[in-house]
Amino acid sequence: MVYAISILALVLIFTIATKVPINMGILAFAGAFLVGGWVSGIPIDDIVDAFPGDIFLIVAGITLLFAIAKANGTINIIVESALRLVHGRRWALVWMMFLLSGALMALGSPMAAGMLAPIAMRLAGKKKINPLLMGMAINHGALGCAFSPITIYGAFVNGLIKSAGYEANPLLLFIVPFALNTLFLAVLFAIYGRDLLHELPEDRDEITGAGAGAGAPTRPHPSPGSGTASATAVLPDVDVIGRTPFNRERVATLIGILLLAVGSVAFNVDVGVSSICISTVLLLMAPKKMPRIEDKVAWPAVVLVCGMLTYMTVLKQNGTLDFLGDAATHLGSPLAAALILLYAAAIISAVGSSIGTLGIALPLAAPMLAAGELGALGFIIALAFASTVVDVSPFATNGSIVVAEADVEDRQRFQRSVLAYCGLVVLLAPLVAWALIVVPTSL
Repeated sequence: MVYAISILALVLIFTIATKVPINMGILAFAGAFLVGGWVSGIPIDDIVDAFPGDIFLIVAGITLLFAIAKANGTINIIVESALRLVHGRRWALVWMMFLLSGALMALGSPMAAGMLAPIAMRLAGKKKINPLLMGMAINHGALGCAFSPITIYGAFVNGLIKSAGYEANPLLLFIVPFALNTLFLAVLFAIYGRDLLHELPEDRDEITGAGAGAGAPTRPHPSPGSGTASATAVLPDVDVIGRTPFNRERVATLIGILLLAVGSVAFNVDVGVSSICISTVLLLMAPKKMPRIEDKVAWPAVVLVCGMLTYMTVLKQNGTLDFLGDAATHLGSPLAAALILLYAAAIISAVGSSIGTLGIALPLAAPMLAAGELGALGFIIALAFASTVVDVSPFATNGSIVVAEADVEDRQRFQRSVLAYCGLVVLLAPLVAWALIVVPTSL
């Protein structure tokens, strides 16, 4: 009975969070106390102790650091410099947006695609680039770099791997999803982008104009779907790419981000602690220039991640995870069970939260991995990819912002094309990840 109630509560958490605008983490916290304390008889103090303080520091610290980088103009420098490299060439614009979105995500922005969508989609309209191709370029770029060691996703999954007793490989976790997202975009480019290789007369014109620093126009965009944070892009218009100058704060921010990346990868320095300390130094350098910057922290992501992990700890303590793991092992073939779980994660994440899905799917897979018949790291990487690549969905924040910013005459038709592409991704991504990652690492 305890197992049934625990699973039913988990389904209700997902269903309610999908249907109404309530943070899934809040529901998960309530579920943890009700299912853990009332149904399972777990002491309340034990449930409180299950709160993942290390993950709290990681998510809050990383999003605070990136909020500072956006507020002090460091992100403008990165965007402006990248767009000037392509000199307006249409095919290069697509791939530059892919790389730029990936770079911003790798630096720690959970809303990299959303920040670039206004300028990228207007560029697509001006340069006669297929809007689906451009929108998916920034989405696949961000999702391909989602598992950088200093992103929310990377820190979250690496933390789960270590807590489960497996040896983490942050570099491999980063490279494989990036390669697979590049593959998906390459196929899409082959279908919709071949004509971009033939330049239009104006393609060689360099995009220039007035400054786009702190005075650039601000364009708000919506935050529906399942993303972890909303954002307001302070980015220049498509014809107004200025030159934001370097100053002491911007140079220090770039150095701080570089130190965070090197420290986490090369020296295994705690990401949460490092990001908090670097952010503190940057705030002390300009305390009056960024008032209430803490309001820009992705607090919805903090609540979501910590709530789901707390509920997962309750399910571990009351034996539900072991029960589900044993049920999975009785499916007969571990590879078949792995494929089913990959598809389940992809489908749920397409309409729900990718972080929430990962927080549930990885612990559920732990008993199955403990049997040793599947390559643990390979399966975890495949699961991470399948759970995030489907965020191209128009029901997710990334996909919905692309639809909202598209320079098209029939927005509903464009939304249907994005939905159709998402359906193909849901259909193909788990199978590709299973065939290329899970099977070879399990033989």
